[in-house]
Amino acid sequence: MGVIGGDGIGPEVVAEGLKAVEAAGVRLDTVEYDLGGARYLRDGTILPDSVLDEWRQLDALYLGAVGAPGVPPGVIERGLLLKMRFDLDLYVNQRPFLLPPDVDMVVIRENTEGTYAGEGGFLRKGTPHEIATQGSVNTRMGVERCIRYAFDLAERRPQKHLTLVHKTNVLTFAGDLWERTFHEVAAEHPDVETAYNHVDAACIYFVEDPQRYDVIVTDNLFGDILTDLGGAVSGGIGVASSANLNPDRTGPSMFEPVHGSAPDIAGQNRANPVAAILSAAMMLDFLGDTDAAERIRAACTDAPAGSTTEIGDAIAARLQGD
Repeated sequence: MGVIGGDGIGPEVVAEGLKAVEAAGVRLDTVEYDLGGARYLRDGTILPDSVLDEWRQLDALYLGAVGAPGVPPGVIERGLLLKMRFDLDLYVNQRPFLLPPDVDMVVIRENTEGTYAGEGGFLRKGTPHEIATQGSVNTRMGVERCIRYAFDLAERRPQKHLTLVHKTNVLTFAGDLWERTFHEVAAEHPDVETAYNHVDAACIYFVEDPQRYDVIVTDNLFGDILTDLGGAVSGGIGVASSANLNPDRTGPSMFEPVHGSAPDIAGQNRANPVAAILSAAMMLDFLGDTDAAERIRAACTDAPAGSTTEIGDAIAARLQGD
């Protein structure tokens, strides 16, 4: 398994995640990688192809957070995070949101297409007549494999309900592809109840009525927005975990908390490590150790307040005593 502590609070929360894994009785062989904003500022390295080649031989990647003051916007996002998603085919972003007793939903976000694919450009840049275009790339293969993953997940959950979120009334081409594919795959899953929401309506429902949802499937941009909102309404991004999955297992999947590197509190032992610990539990689930993953999730329930290490120690103590 590859470990990328990254920047800011990243190494601090990753350490607590690995502590929880060890306390749950799981031994992982790890290889550490020095990547992120600080590395870029030091020597210009972002993500060498040689490192990608090494990662393809691993089972999983565990990332803390990346981003450092002084790095131009987009450099690390496109050069590291998006490159990982594209080159390792991490085409599903899965984010669970749990707020007992009523909210238990999972957002499945398509992770390699849409507006993040990089299609677009400038015309007459820097002039009064400048034009900037940014297209949304949606392929039948990319849309269908994401939707199929979401249906398979919904079928395994008690509610067996899947909601497609898009903006079909305005995005009539991409939305039409998503909607047609959704209905075609739905016909193969008669046990799963389905629904559709426009993304603006879904934002309202996430705040006012999140218990209506079970599994949500959506495109890359809408998923980015909805998952941050989901974190805010289910306890904050300090407890929001995520998985960037290659369900076909042609390479490693990557697991990370959704929060940023928070350089303003780095090194102060103040970061909440629960999101990183829950991301480690998702990693164990994917690797097949579902029992340890469930024990870690249970140990994170009502985690006590305190410093980064105090919270991690308390969760580890629960795991060792269960």
